[in-house]
Amino acid sequence: MSLVGAVSSVSATIDVINKRIGECVSYFTFLMAAVTFAVVVLRYGFNLGWIAMQESVVYLHAAVFLLGSAYTLQHDGHVRVDVFYRGFSHRRKALVNLVGTLFLLLPVMTFITAVSWHYVFESWRTLEGSMESGGLPFLYVLKSFILLFSFTMFLQGISEAIKQSLILAGVSK
Repeated sequence: MSLVGAVSSVSATIDVINKRIGECVSYFTFLMAAVTFAVVVLRYGFNLGWIAMQESVVYLHAAVFLLGSAYTLQHDGHVRVDVFYRGFSHRRKALVNLVGTLFLLLPVMTFITAVSWHYVFESWRTLEGSMESGGLPFLYVLKSFILLFSFTMFLQGISEAIKQSLILAGVSK
């Protein structure tokens, strides 16, 4: 297998992983809406409230945004101010994307991983739970989404850098 084939294969593998994660967490939005609806009906219709149910909405919301970010990056769905970008040629866009990935995305994801590692580790070490009585007993899982976010975004950044490099090399469109 050629070098181009090998790096393309790495990129495709990362894309498949992040696509599957993104597709899975997309269903969380429906679940989040259903749980929110149930919380409102129970609270205002029956004067009942469960902290764990309310906290589950926060967990689902965090999962959608943090675990779905790499999928969004893969599909070029993040917000960008493209006053100049939209008029660029395909190669120039590839250069801008590559520079942005190498000098912004990858260093920021590395920084997020470095500063949150201890925070997440300590939460797991103590099996941290909700501070609320009746809350969810696994806050450490929620905090783990931070590391999963930086890891999946870093991997997707590698995939995007490969794709943009292949465009600049004239190997891909």
